[in-house]
Amino acid sequence: MTDQTITGVEFYWRPGCGFCMMLDRSLSKAGVPMEKHNIWDDPADAATVRHWANGNETVPTVVIDDIGLVNPSADQVISVLAQKAPHLVPDGWEPPQPGRVANAARRLLGG
Repeated sequence: MTDQTITGVEFYWRPGCGFCMMLDRSLSKAGVPMEKHNIWDDPADAATVRHWANGNETVPTVVIDDIGLVNPSADQVISVLAQKAPHLVPDGWEPPQPGRVANAARRLLGG
C-alpha cells in the first residue's frame, strides 16, 4: 500500500560516521528527500534508532513509514520507497538486478 502523505525518509545519523556520509551523499545525489536527525542532539532520535537496531545506536538508520533500515544501501532505501511512496522515487531509478554484484565478482575472480 502506498502513502502519498510520506514526504521523505527519516535519516538518522551522527557526526563522524563515514557510512552516514556515504549514504547521505548517495541519497542526496539521487534526489531523495530526507529529514535528518543527529542522534547525538536528541535523545528521542537515539531511542528511535535503538528501537530499529536491536537496542544499539547503529547509524545510518533510515525509517520510511513503518519500516526501519539499519545501515542500508541507497538502493535498499529507494526500493522501500518504491513500495511505500513511489511518488518519491527518483526519476530514472531502476531496481538493482539480482545477482549483478555476484556475477561481477565471479568475472573478476575468473569464475
